[in-house]
Amino acid sequence: MRTLIYWIILMSFLVFPTQVRAYKERNLLQGRMGTEQLKSVLKTNQSWVDYPDYQNRAGWDALTGGMKQQIIENGEKYLTFPWRVVKATDYIEYERSGSRDIMQEPFGANNTALSSLVMAELAEGKGRFIDQIINGVWLSCEMTTWVLSAHLPSYHTSRRSLAGPEEQVIDLTAGDLGSLLSWTWYYLKDEFDKVNPAVSKRLRSELQRRILDPYMERSDFWWQAFNATPQTMVNNWNPWCNFNVLSCFLLLENNPDKLAEAVYRTMVSTDKFINYNHDDGACEEGPSYWGHAAAKLYDYLQILYYATDGKLSLFEEPIIRNMGEYIGRSYIGDGWVVNFADASARGGGDKGVIFRYGKAVASQEMQQFAAYLHHRDRNKGYTDNGRDIFRTLESLRNFHEMANTPPVLPQTAFSWYPQTEFCYLRSPEGFFFAGKGGYNNESHNHNDVGSFLLYFNNKPVFIDVGVGTYTRQTFSSERYSIWTMQSNYHNLPLINGEPQKHGDRFRSKNVAFEEKKQRFSLDISGAWEPDAGVKSWIRSYTLQHGREFLIEDNFALSEARKNNSINFITHSRPDISVPGSVKLDAGGTIIQMSFDAKRFDANVETIPLDDTRLSNVWGKEIYRLTLTDKSKPLKGNYKFIVKAL
Repeated sequence: MRTLIYWIILMSFLVFPTQVRAYKERNLLQGRMGTEQLKSVLKTNQSWVDYPDYQNRAGWDALTGGMKQQIIENGEKYLTFPWRVVKATDYIEYERSGSRDIMQEPFGANNTALSSLVMAELAEGKGRFIDQIINGVWLSCEMTTWVLSAHLPSYHTSRRSLAGPEEQVIDLTAGDLGSLLSWTWYYLKDEFDKVNPAVSKRLRSELQRRILDPYMERSDFWWQAFNATPQTMVNNWNPWCNFNVLSCFLLLENNPDKLAEAVYRTMVSTDKFINYNHDDGACEEGPSYWGHAAAKLYDYLQILYYATDGKLSLFEEPIIRNMGEYIGRSYIGDGWVVNFADASARGGGDKGVIFRYGKAVASQEMQQFAAYLHHRDRNKGYTDNGRDIFRTLESLRNFHEMANTPPVLPQTAFSWYPQTEFCYLRSPEGFFFAGKGGYNNESHNHNDVGSFLLYFNNKPVFIDVGVGTYTRQTFSSERYSIWTMQSNYHNLPLINGEPQKHGDRFRSKNVAFEEKKQRFSLDISGAWEPDAGVKSWIRSYTLQHGREFLIEDNFALSEARKNNSINFITHSRPDISVPGSVKLDAGGTIIQMSFDAKRFDANVETIPLDDTRLSNVWGKEIYRLTLTDKSKPLKGNYKFIVKAL
C-alpha cells in the first residue's frame, strides 16, 4: 500500500509541475544592506523630506505653480462638508448582501474630503482649512477600524465584517489612511497644537496603535509574505501596504534603532513581491492594477531612496525597468488598454507616476508615454491623487518637466513576455493583438488560458469584458460562478461541452513566439480536466503582412462526446447574415471574419450589461458569437481569417 501511495505521489509531481509561479529568490533589497548598514545611512528626524516646510510660503508657491488656485478651490468644496458616519450596519451589510459599497462610499468620501482639505491648507497656508481638517482627523481617530468591511473577515480573528477594538490589522485602506494621516501630522501638528494639543497627541497615538505596532508585532498578514514559498501568490497588496507602512515609519519614528529595524522588515517583505514577479516585468493583474503593483513598488523604492540619500537603490535592475515599461506597451490607444484578468479595458495609468518611474530607471519610453497621456488629457493641470499625498507632492514637483517632454505613444511592432506568456502585436495597417498563456490561478485570475484581444485603429473588435463591481462573491469560493470569470465568456473554445477549470495545474504549454512570422502559439489542452478528453489543442495567432489576422486551432481528442464550439466576445453586434462570414463594426470600419460555413453553425447572443462597472466601459450590451462544429471530429483544424474591408 505504501509503495502504491509513493508512486501516486511521484506521478503527480511528473504530471503537474510543483512550481507554476514565477518565484525567483533574488532578495535584491536585503542583498544591498542589512539593519546595521541602514542605521548608518537612514536620514533621521524626517530630514529626508525636501518639500517645503509648512511656513515656507515661497516654497509652496513654487511647488504648486500655476496649480495653486486649483488645489485651493478643490479644498474649498469641503469647507462645509458634512462628515459621514460609517454605521455598524454598513459593515454588517457585507455579510448580509455581499455589498462592499455601502460601507466604502461614506468612508471614501471622508478620506477624499480630508486629503483635499490638507492639500488646500498646504497650498494656501492661512489656517483657513484647519478646523475642518481637525474634524476629519478626529472622526478618523474615533473609528474602530480603518479596514474595509470586505477585508476584515480575512484579517480579524472574529472572521466578521464588523470588528471589535481589541485587534488592529492593516489592509490597503488602513495603510492608505495611515500614510495620509502621517503626512497630516508631520505638516500640521504645530497648527493643531495652536487649537488644542489633544488633536496631534491623539493622532500620533492612533497611528502607533493602528499601523506601527501591528506591523512590527505581527507576521500573519498574508500580504507580508514572510513565509512565502514558490507556490505563494504575492500580488499588489504587498508593495501597496509596505509603501504605506514605510511612509508612516519614516514620518513618525525618530528612534534610529527602531526605524532601521522597521525599514529592514519592510525590505524583507517587499523582496517577496520582487521575487514573485517575472524577469520580463509583465503585470499578470493587468494595467488597472499596475498602479498599485509595479508603480507602488516604484513609490516604495523612491521613498526608500530619499530616506537613504540615494545609497539604497534598485533602479538599475533590469526587472525594475521591465516592470515599468510594461504599462506603455500595454496601451493600445485612445484610452484602451490590454485588460486580461480583472483589469478594465479603459485607462492608461497615472501619468505622474509613469513619468517619475521613467526618470528613475532612465526610460525615455516611459517619460514620453507619460507626456502623451498628459497632452491627451483634457485637464492638463493639477492631478489629485486622493489620499496618496506622496504621489501628489511628487507629481507637483515633476509636473513642468513632464509637460515639456515630447509626447510619444509606444508603437513597438511586438512585445513578448516569455515568462508571463503575454504577446502583443501591432501592425502599421491598424491591427493590435494581445494574447496570453499562463495558468488559471494568477492574481485576479479569469479562466482564460489562450484567450486574446483584437483592436483595429484603436477600436475594439474581439474583447475581454473584464470584471463587474466587487462583491463578497468576487473573492470567494463562488468566484467562478460569475460569468465574466468563465472561459466560455472569453475568446476560447468550449471542448466536448467543457469549459476551462480553475487552479494552478490548469495551464498552457509549448508557448512560442516567432518574430519573423509574427505568430504566437500555445497548447491550451492543459487548461481542461483530463476527463474532457483533450489530448492537444494548439492555438496560433498570426498577423499576416499586417493586413490579415489568422486564428488557427489544431486539435486531437481522445473522445468526442459533444460538438466543439468556438466563442468570440465582441463589442459590436456580429452580422452573420452571410454564411461563412461575420461582419463587425470597428468605429466605422467593417471587420470581416471568414470561416468554413459547411463546418460551422453561427449563433449570436446578446449579453446585457446591468453592472455599471462594465457598462461604463462597453455600453449597455456586448455579444457572444458562437461557431459550433456540425460534426464531432476526434482531430482537426479550424481556421478563421480576419481582415478589414
